Amino acid sequence: MQKIDTDLLIIGAGSGGLSVAAGAAQMGADVTLLEGHKMGGDCLNYGCVPSKALLASGKVAHKAGHARPFGVADSAPKVDYAAAKDHVHDVIGTIAPHDSVERFERLGVRVIQEYGEFIDAKTVKAGTYEITARRIVIATGSSPLVPPIPGLDSVPYETNETLFELREKPDHLLIVGGGPIGMEMAQAHLRLGCKVTVIEGAKAFGRDDPECAKVVLDVLKAEGLELAEEAMAESISGEAGNITVTCKDGRSFTGSHLLMAVGRKPNIDKLNLKAAGIQTTKAGIKVDDGLRTTNRRAYAIGDVAGGLQFTHVAGYHAGLVIRSALLSLPVTTKTDHIPWATYTAPELAQVGLTEARAREIHGDTLEVARFTYAENDRAIADRQTDGLIKVMVVKGRPVGVSIAGHQAGEVIGLWSMVIANGLKMKHVAAMVAPYPTIAEINKRVAGAYFSPKLFDNPMLKHVVRLVQRWLP
Repeated sequence: MQKIDTDLLIIGAGSGGLSVAAGAAQMGADVTLLEGHKMGGDCLNYGCVPSKALLASGKVAHKAGHARPFGVADSAPKVDYAAAKDHVHDVIGTIAPHDSVERFERLGVRVIQEYGEFIDAKTVKAGTYEITARRIVIATGSSPLVPPIPGLDSVPYETNETLFELREKPDHLLIVGGGPIGMEMAQAHLRLGCKVTVIEGAKAFGRDDPECAKVVLDVLKAEGLELAEEAMAESISGEAGNITVTCKDGRSFTGSHLLMAVGRKPNIDKLNLKAAGIQTTKAGIKVDDGLRTTNRRAYAIGDVAGGLQFTHVAGYHAGLVIRSALLSLPVTTKTDHIPWATYTAPELAQVGLTEARAREIHGDTLEVARFTYAENDRAIADRQTDGLIKVMVVKGRPVGVSIAGHQAGEVIGLWSMVIANGLKMKHVAAMVAPYPTIAEINKRVAGAYFSPKLFDNPMLKHVVRLVQRWLP
């Protein structure tokens, strides 16, 4: 057994673990990184990157068949599903060197390609290595949750970990789960020529603002999506090419392929956390506001910490942990400035409180400013007028923003900065956006917030008239 003594041990080389490793090594720490599977984790290999690449293929196919409004003849796209998957893997391969073993070794990180298992509070076994660390960061991420639905174990099905290896285009893809993963893959496959049915036990996009979600769902339905909501899967039967999902209310749906997209579970089974005195919850590893576990030497970040499950959250956690573990600076996690987006077309994005939640918390003090994409000149020029932005405001300060529309995932970033820094609507109103851009909706919604206060103000009008009388 080879023994290693290190300043910082990171278990898991997904986006969070890699960010900690790169930052800590460049700051002078002795860093050891464990990864028993693929460098880059879920995001690079099975999640964010391949899903957006497949959506891009679908977008190109869709544009070919909807070019007439731009003065270009429509053409029926000839989709090569296997070639689209080649595109996906080319994108992964292009990004992979940034997350590679070789790059991190060049940064000075000791990379061990083994899974880690705790022996005690400060020691982890990984293959033939026994590693003792002053601080440990658990960044093992999450995996697809596959619920114990009767019959599921007897039929072939996909998850996000297998879907991107599928080379045969599904004739009819059944998707159980109407969250971001399910809905993104629904539109991608619709646009690549598949029939798609989404089966959702509650409401599709259930965490998002219902008004904004409806904008996206209406577009998806117009593109041919069959959506079954309040449809809890009770049993699954059939065989390859002929799979049936039967719901508790008696509805049933039959398709050629099945994708399970009902949620995620934390990757903790291999860690032997009990030996390290690390407690868990149903959502993942128990952490305090500074991301420390019940073992004060150890932190947990990203999906495995049981909070918001987004790549950018893992990156945010990484920055906090570097400050705490390396510099002993106090840190506190916040979530009110964390945005998320679903990359359908139109996109759906959120930061802070939805309107419903804001009304629960703030009551009559809440004001809601709105502006539609149909009033944005760039959206009109690009024929991307479906959508709106809603800003929830309390005493001049935004507490939440919901956006449905073209480039919503890009537009929401400004509002994360605004909320993170405690800025007010007046600061957004003071910005100047280049014309014509989709980003103008940010300034215009701030204008919509102030317009009634200015233009419907009798006292202001009286003051203006007085000033005009005295002007030479």
